[in-house]
Amino acid sequence: MTVASLVEVAMAEVSAHAREAAVAMTIEPTDATLGALVRGVRLAAMTDAEWNAIHAAFLDRGVLVFPGQFLTDAEQMDFGRRFGELMIESQPFSNERADGSLRGKDDPVMQLFRGNESWHTDSSFQPVSAKASILSARKVPATGGETEWADMRAAYEALDDGMRHRVASLCAHHSLYYSQQRIGAAGDTTAKGLAELHGVAGSASASAEDDGGASLPGYRQEQVVPLRPLVKVHPETGRPALYIGRHAHDIPGLSEEESGLLLEELVEFGCQPPRVYGHHWQVGDVVIWDNRRVLHRARPWPPSEARAMHHTRVAGDPATETALNVH
Repeated sequence: MTVASLVEVAMAEVSAHAREAAVAMTIEPTDATLGALVRGVRLAAMTDAEWNAIHAAFLDRGVLVFPGQFLTDAEQMDFGRRFGELMIESQPFSNERADGSLRGKDDPVMQLFRGNESWHTDSSFQPVSAKASILSARKVPATGGETEWADMRAAYEALDDGMRHRVASLCAHHSLYYSQQRIGAAGDTTAKGLAELHGVAGSASASAEDDGGASLPGYRQEQVVPLRPLVKVHPETGRPALYIGRHAHDIPGLSEEESGLLLEELVEFGCQPPRVYGHHWQVGDVVIWDNRRVLHRARPWPPSEARAMHHTRVAGDPATETALNVH
């Protein structure tokens, strides 16, 4: 082979590598009314143009799935900060302890995870609710453990005129202690689970267990229970969505029974195809979702298998996400 031929082959190889590196990011919507799979981007090193497209897709689709990212904790936090200030920077969500043993079903942390198998939106029970949440998969079970999201914007749009009129002026209180008690987890169990899950160390952990979670801001059992409208207008898109889920209860002006029946009806109606997307996790996957638009829930998995996720949560803007009765 001549020198010229060798150079030509080398240049062809360089060109092929360049084309591979320059593969454009793709955003493929799911068949549901929400969700999209995003490929061809490295979240740890995305360009401004890629970020702009991702942010636009986040507002348009509500849930974005990024397969095979394998982010470090620091990289996941950096990605979250693109969306705003973080209220939870880096938090393991796992049934596996540091020593490799698995938590039993009555473990306080597992009681929180069991609650999360019902439809909810993150931090609606706190004075300022969350803007977005990020999960990454570090260890996944062979079966089960999926996460599902439901589109409350599409749910609102699908309501008949009578129901839209009925819910337009209604509000509901949101409480983690209420929702946990509904599954049989007492207040002290919830406080202990929160203390361990949030990594409250030393005396602070003991305090959280003793005072009903008062040392964990936003989780106190005795605090003002946030009151939020059943219909939320998205602060960036201007489009309304139902704001409901397992933490919602006690609608002012309705009896306890009427309130419960209405909220259950709305969740049952809203969380149906084509308004639901379910993701089967693979190690390395990253998903971000808009808490102002979607509900989500975890699906059960065999207790003999480990499931380790890592969580980052983006704080809501106090101007738009503060509860009506918090000043």
